[in-house]
Amino acid sequence: MGIGMFFFGLAFMGGWAAAAVALVYAAVTLVRVWPEDWMRRDGHPVARLLVPAPAYLRFDVALAVTAFLADLWLVSMALVFGADGVFTEDWMGYPGMMDPTGQGYQAGVVSALRSTAWWTFGLAVLGRCWITAGVQVGVLPLAAWWIGTFDTYYTT
Repeated sequence: MGIGMFFFGLAFMGGWAAAAVALVYAAVTLVRVWPEDWMRRDGHPVARLLVPAPAYLRFDVALAVTAFLADLWLVSMALVFGADGVFTEDWMGYPGMMDPTGQGYQAGVVSALRSTAWWTFGLAVLGRCWITAGVQVGVLPLAAWWIGTFDTYYTT
Protein backbone atom coordinates (compact mmCIF):
# COMPACT_ATOMS: atom_id res chain seq x y z
CA MET A 1 0.00 0.00 0.00
CA GLY A 2 1.32 3.42 -0.89
CA ILE A 3 2.11 6.13 1.61
CA GLY A 4 -0.62 8.35 0.10
CA MET A 5 -3.26 5.69 0.51
CA PHE A 6 -2.09 5.10 4.08
CA PHE A 7 -2.58 8.83 4.80
CA PHE A 8 -6.05 8.86 3.27
CA GLY A 9 -6.95 5.66 5.10
CA LEU A 10 -5.97 7.23 8.41
CA ALA A 11 -7.83 10.44 7.50
CA PHE A 12 -10.91 8.36 6.71
CA MET A 13 -10.75 6.42 9.97
CA GLY A 14 -10.02 9.35 12.27
CA GLY A 15 -11.08 12.35 10.22
CA TRP A 16 -14.68 12.27 11.37
CA ALA A 17 -13.52 12.49 14.99
CA ALA A 18 -11.21 15.42 14.24
CA ALA A 19 -14.01 17.19 12.37
CA ALA A 20 -16.42 16.56 15.26
CA VAL A 21 -13.95 17.98 17.78
CA ALA A 22 -13.38 21.01 15.55
CA LEU A 23 -17.15 21.48 15.22
CA VAL A 24 -17.54 21.43 19.00
CA TYR A 25 -14.72 23.97 19.28
CA ALA A 26 -16.42 26.19 16.67
CA ALA A 27 -19.71 25.94 18.59
CA VAL A 28 -17.95 26.88 21.85
CA THR A 29 -16.30 29.81 20.07
CA LEU A 30 -19.69 30.90 18.76
CA VAL A 31 -21.21 30.75 22.25
CA ARG A 32 -18.29 32.76 23.68
CA VAL A 33 -18.48 35.51 21.04
CA TRP A 34 -22.27 35.65 20.88
CA PRO A 35 -22.71 38.68 23.18
CA GLU A 36 -19.96 40.64 21.40
CA ASP A 37 -20.45 42.84 18.35
CA TRP A 38 -20.73 40.89 15.11
CA MET A 39 -20.32 43.95 12.90
CA ARG A 40 -17.95 46.87 13.16
CA ARG A 41 -19.51 50.08 14.41
CA ASP A 42 -17.45 52.54 12.38
CA GLY A 43 -16.82 52.93 8.68
CA HIS A 44 -18.86 52.66 5.53
CA PRO A 45 -21.87 50.27 5.74
CA VAL A 46 -20.46 48.02 3.01
CA ALA A 47 -17.12 47.82 4.79
CA ARG A 48 -18.90 47.00 8.05
CA LEU A 49 -20.75 44.19 6.27
CA LEU A 50 -17.69 42.75 4.52
CA VAL A 51 -15.08 43.14 7.27
CA PRO A 52 -16.27 41.23 10.34
CA ALA A 53 -15.57 42.16 13.92
CA PRO A 54 -12.61 40.38 15.56
CA ALA A 55 -14.89 38.10 17.60
CA TYR A 56 -16.78 36.97 14.50
CA LEU A 57 -13.48 36.50 12.69
CA ARG A 58 -12.36 34.03 15.42
CA PHE A 59 -15.56 32.05 14.82
CA ASP A 60 -14.98 32.11 11.06
CA VAL A 61 -11.46 30.71 11.49
CA ALA A 62 -12.75 27.92 13.76
CA LEU A 63 -15.48 27.11 11.24
CA ALA A 64 -12.96 27.12 8.37
CA VAL A 65 -10.78 24.58 10.19
CA THR A 66 -13.88 22.45 10.78
CA ALA A 67 -14.82 22.66 7.11
CA PHE A 68 -11.29 21.74 6.02
CA LEU A 69 -11.23 18.67 8.27
CA ALA A 70 -14.69 17.62 7.09
CA ASP A 71 -13.57 18.07 3.46
CA LEU A 72 -10.48 15.98 4.08
CA TRP A 73 -12.64 13.26 5.61
CA LEU A 74 -15.07 13.35 2.66
CA VAL A 75 -12.28 13.09 0.08
CA SER A 76 -10.60 10.32 2.09
CA MET A 77 -13.86 8.41 2.22
CA ALA A 78 -14.24 8.64 -1.56
CA LEU A 79 -10.66 7.45 -2.10
CA VAL A 80 -10.83 4.58 0.38
CA PHE A 81 -14.06 3.22 -1.09
CA GLY A 82 -12.83 3.78 -4.66
CA ALA A 83 -9.54 2.01 -4.03
CA ASP A 84 -11.39 -1.29 -3.74
CA GLY A 85 -11.62 -2.17 -7.39
CA VAL A 86 -12.45 1.16 -9.08
CA PHE A 87 -9.33 3.33 -9.18
CA THR A 88 -6.05 2.00 -10.60
CA GLU A 89 -3.61 4.68 -9.42
CA ASP A 90 -0.09 3.45 -8.67
CA TRP A 91 0.15 5.06 -5.22
CA MET A 92 -2.95 3.19 -4.05
CA GLY A 93 -1.32 -0.22 -4.31
CA TYR A 94 -3.13 -3.18 -5.79
CA PRO A 95 -6.75 -2.11 -6.16
CA GLY A 96 -8.20 -5.60 -6.03
CA MET A 97 -10.59 -7.21 -8.46
CA MET A 98 -12.75 -5.24 -10.85
CA ASP A 99 -16.00 -4.06 -9.39
CA PRO A 100 -18.62 -3.75 -12.16
CA THR A 101 -20.94 -1.81 -9.84
CA GLY A 102 -18.32 0.94 -9.55
CA GLN A 103 -18.58 2.08 -13.15
CA GLY A 104 -20.37 5.33 -12.26
CA TYR A 105 -18.57 5.76 -8.94
CA GLN A 106 -15.99 8.25 -10.15
CA ALA A 107 -18.56 10.49 -11.84
CA GLY A 108 -20.79 10.29 -8.78
CA VAL A 109 -17.96 11.26 -6.45
CA VAL A 110 -16.94 14.19 -8.63
CA SER A 111 -20.53 15.40 -8.81
CA ALA A 112 -21.05 14.99 -5.06
CA LEU A 113 -17.87 16.90 -4.21
CA ARG A 114 -18.75 19.75 -6.55
CA SER A 115 -22.31 19.97 -5.25
CA THR A 116 -21.11 19.91 -1.66
CA ALA A 117 -18.59 22.63 -2.44
CA TRP A 118 -21.11 25.01 -3.92
CA TRP A 119 -23.83 24.40 -1.31
CA THR A 120 -21.45 24.91 1.59
CA PHE A 121 -19.87 27.90 -0.15
CA GLY A 122 -23.32 29.47 -0.52
CA LEU A 123 -24.16 28.86 3.13
CA ALA A 124 -20.85 30.34 4.23
CA VAL A 125 -21.41 33.45 2.10
CA LEU A 126 -24.92 33.86 3.51
CA GLY A 127 -23.41 33.66 7.00
CA ARG A 128 -20.61 36.11 6.07
CA CYS A 129 -17.96 33.47 6.85
CA TRP A 130 -15.52 34.57 4.15
CA ILE A 131 -12.62 32.35 5.19
CA THR A 132 -14.86 29.29 5.34
CA ALA A 133 -16.28 30.14 1.92
CA GLY A 134 -12.74 30.37 0.54
CA VAL A 135 -11.82 27.00 2.01
CA GLN A 136 -14.92 25.37 0.54
CA VAL A 137 -14.44 26.81 -2.94
CA GLY A 138 -10.73 25.98 -2.85
CA VAL A 139 -10.55 22.47 -1.44
CA LEU A 140 -13.52 20.49 -2.76
CA PRO A 141 -13.48 21.55 -6.44
CA LEU A 142 -9.74 20.81 -6.62
CA ALA A 143 -10.32 17.43 -4.97
CA ALA A 144 -13.13 16.72 -7.44
CA TRP A 145 -10.84 17.60 -10.35
CA TRP A 146 -8.07 15.43 -8.89
CA ILE A 147 -10.35 12.42 -8.44
CA GLY A 148 -11.75 13.01 -11.93
CA THR A 149 -8.25 12.57 -13.39
CA PHE A 150 -7.79 9.06 -11.92
CA ASP A 151 -7.62 6.13 -14.28
CA THR A 152 -10.30 3.57 -13.58
CA TYR A 153 -10.87 0.10 -14.91
CA TYR A 154 -13.62 1.57 -17.07
CA THR A 155 -11.65 4.41 -18.70
CA THR A 156 -8.33 2.68 -19.42
